[in-house]
Formats: sequence, C-alpha cells, structure tokens
Amino acid sequence: MSKICRVLALLAACFVLPSLAEAQSTGMTWKFRSFHKNIVNVELYSYNRRHVWPGGGEVYSLRDFGAHNVNISCVPGERICFGAWVRGTESSSWGVGRNRKNSCKTCCYTCGNTKDTGVINLNAP
Repeated sequence: MSKICRVLALLAACFVLPSLAEAQSTGMTWKFRSFHKNIVNVELYSYNRRHVWPGGGEVYSLRDFGAHNVNISCVPGERICFGAWVRGTESSSWGVGRNRKNSCKTCCYTCGNTKDTGVINLNAP
C-alpha cells in the first residue's frame, strides 16, 4: 500500500469511526437523591471501556435533598455503575464508591436495557 493510500485510510478512520460510535450511542437518565447532611459527590463508571461521567476530574454534586437527574450518552450493552461518597471523606460511600473501590450488586445498569434508573436514594448513615 502506498504512503498516500495509508494516509487517506488513516484520515478516513479519524472521521468515520467517531461518527459510527456516536450513531451507536443511546441516552440514559440516572436519578439520585441524597439524604446526607453534607454534600455527596457522584460519578458513573463504565465497566466495558475506560470512561467516567462526568469525566475530566469533575463530579456530580448533590447539595440538597431533592432528586437530581444525570443524563448521559452511552454505548448499548455497556455496564455502568455509580459511585457516591461524602465530599471530603470516603468514610460514607454508596455503590462502588469513589474510583470504583467497592463492589456492589445493585448499583449497575446496562445501557440500552434501562432508559431511567428510577430514584436512587443515598441514605445518611
């Protein structure tokens, strides 16, 4: 294969593959309510690829007792688990906790099978 053909193939992959991944994604809504007196941080972790929501070192923060929606775009069939912890400490955590340090059986959902998790209550200890 000539250099020109390889470069063209590489360019095509750069533009076509991302659009295919986007075309195969679907939406999912997570709903959280914290009953802890302090701020609770939440992240969502993919177990099929190296992806975290919201990502970029950010977290979803629950600052009151209201129900909060987190809308994400995910890949159908992808297993996603939530981790939550009290800001500033990891002594109180839910789901898989911060950075997926724990295991759990009831904190994961499959993208495409579930459009809405229903309200996930994070009860104070």
